[in-house]
Amino acid sequence: MTTNDQHYINLVLEGDTHAFSTLVGRYKDLVFTLALRMLKNTEEAEEIAQDAFIKVYKSLAKFKGDSKFSTWIYKVTYNTCLDRIKKNKKYFNNVAINEFTEHEIKTIDNALNYLEQEEYKQSIKDCIAMLPSDDAFLLTLYYFEELSLDEISKTIDLTANNVKVKLFRSRKKLAHILRERLEPEIIENYERPGR
Repeated sequence: MTTNDQHYINLVLEGDTHAFSTLVGRYKDLVFTLALRMLKNTEEAEEIAQDAFIKVYKSLAKFKGDSKFSTWIYKVTYNTCLDRIKKNKKYFNNVAINEFTEHEIKTIDNALNYLEQEEYKQSIKDCIAMLPSDDAFLLTLYYFEELSLDEISKTIDLTANNVKVKLFRSRKKLAHILRERLEPEIIENYERPGR
């Protein structure tokens, strides 16, 4: 998101606690959004966002700069959400997928590319909100933060190949939901042969 995070990190480590509020300001909306995607509950997401920033503050000295600061914050948020889910023993149902192919996912993506950008974003956001927590988190990083496979793998502690597989499965689930929600004629228009 920004290149001078390290400047504020250094200020915090030197004792300037006010500098941390700048970092919180930069990432609070995204941290909340990611928590909401996983927990599906506004109050819990707000608590998780606070907990995540407390953890980030307390372990700021451990941040080595091996990855972007934003990636590290996402990782802390992700792990904090997982802890809460385990604590609450919440398990979300998976969306059923019936023989979805990569071609069909590309068809959905192509159709969405022709929608207005804001409409596209809102359609994706609405549909992502309907997914299980891990899928929602992963797709938020992929679609809205535009993280690379490598950056996502650092965030959720999986290899880039595992992320690729999870991302493919998450996109299949998303495509299934989009297919049900989008106007059928939009889909049909881009499924015609020769496209």
